[in-house]
Amino acid sequence: MSANGPSADLATVDVLIVGAGPTGLALGIDLARRGVDALIVERGEGLARGSRGKGIQPRTMEVFEDLGVLEAILAAGGEYPVGMIWQDGKQVGEHRMFDPAEDAEENTRFTGPWMVPQWRTQEILFARLTELGGRVEFGREAVSLDESPDRRGDGVTVRFAAGDPVRARYVVAADGGRSAVRRSLAIGMAGETVDPNPMLVADVRIAGLGRDFWHVFPPHGDEGFLAICPLAGTEDFQVVAQFPEGTPVDTSLDGVRKVVAARSHLAPEDVMELRWSSNFQPRAALADRFRAGRVFLAGDAAHVHSPAGGQGLNTSVQDAYNLGWKLGAVLRGSAPERLLDTYEEERRPIAAQVLGLSTGVHRGEVKRGKATRQLGLGYWKSSLTADTRTAPERVRAGDRAPDVTVAGARLFDAFQGPHWTLLALGTDLGADVPASLPETVRVVHAAAEETYGPGLFLVRPDGYVGWAGTSVTGLPEYLAGFGERP
Repeated sequence: MSANGPSADLATVDVLIVGAGPTGLALGIDLARRGVDALIVERGEGLARGSRGKGIQPRTMEVFEDLGVLEAILAAGGEYPVGMIWQDGKQVGEHRMFDPAEDAEENTRFTGPWMVPQWRTQEILFARLTELGGRVEFGREAVSLDESPDRRGDGVTVRFAAGDPVRARYVVAADGGRSAVRRSLAIGMAGETVDPNPMLVADVRIAGLGRDFWHVFPPHGDEGFLAICPLAGTEDFQVVAQFPEGTPVDTSLDGVRKVVAARSHLAPEDVMELRWSSNFQPRAALADRFRAGRVFLAGDAAHVHSPAGGQGLNTSVQDAYNLGWKLGAVLRGSAPERLLDTYEEERRPIAAQVLGLSTGVHRGEVKRGKATRQLGLGYWKSSLTADTRTAPERVRAGDRAPDVTVAGARLFDAFQGPHWTLLALGTDLGADVPASLPETVRVVHAAAEETYGPGLFLVRPDGYVGWAGTSVTGLPEYLAGFGERP
């Protein structure tokens, strides 16, 4: 990308999001419901096809509930099937792909991953974005960035291979692992090859194979494994095949037929239709920075995962969820610019942690279970986290706020929406406290609850406990740091 001088006649937006995958669409939804003028640009002529990241983890399901797409996601997908091991054309045993969650183990209504092909998830997010008045412009390949100030002040000018340039106050790169925006900013991305063996992934129609199991054909001889998974909510199967290092991968219909026939009891003609295919080499990589001036990296542009364990799409959506409320607060002028520094502060350590998890799952060192559900991730060391209690118990500042029922009401119903929530559990706030809080903070009074314990818990717009205490001392000052004043 080359720099070009800004023009006074450019179309302007508050936020320009580069990339209309799950990351960009989720961020667009969050900004739209906050009244932020955002535009998503996508180099493709439409939403990307392919099942790709098909597993939606419980924490992301909670995010989707808040963004207003949960019911559509539930209707579009289904639970993961049990794995069925095949050998010499015979079923030889079942294998559970995920460790089951214990009842109420993590205080969520979602106990395991929900399968939805990524193309369908993107369609649902796009429909919600459109409903909220959000915009996507397709066929818009970004070719240059320029952060030079113009007569309107600081911002970023983005030019495209076709169409008029756009001036934005902030730009978010959600344009994937080969992010052109990241490369233009000269931000490095350090990582490793998780597996030297190349992989084929394809969405196909197959005859003669049941949809009750995730069919697994173990390696035989020099060949790699073959897995054929029915894609919930569709008539398709996802084929994943591993090849020896250095093997060229044929992604054509004939190539898929050949590998399926060679490694299973199916005939080539049983693979009736190829709907999408790709090849890749599993790797793990983390961008050196998640922010450069007025440009942020999110999703695969910031971190690239092995698909094992279903962490990539989920971590990416949660990047968007973390960034959305912060951009909204700064853009409406209620929070200082430094709030945006906490995006990298909070999300980069999470991405690094989850990358290690994905790699461990791929190599068989970590099970798909509690850790992969992403409910235990938190921001305990963040500069936005404050706990005024001398001996915090149970729920701490920095934790994800648990989803529990208090006095017959579900707390997540109170959390939904672009606001803060103050939980007053088993404590009397006093008559003067609501008047000392801004309108953007909803107050929920209830008796002490077993999971939380007694106290005050201020829940951030993204569902994490930002502040906790036994009295309101320090609470107004904490909120004032975000411009949340009465």
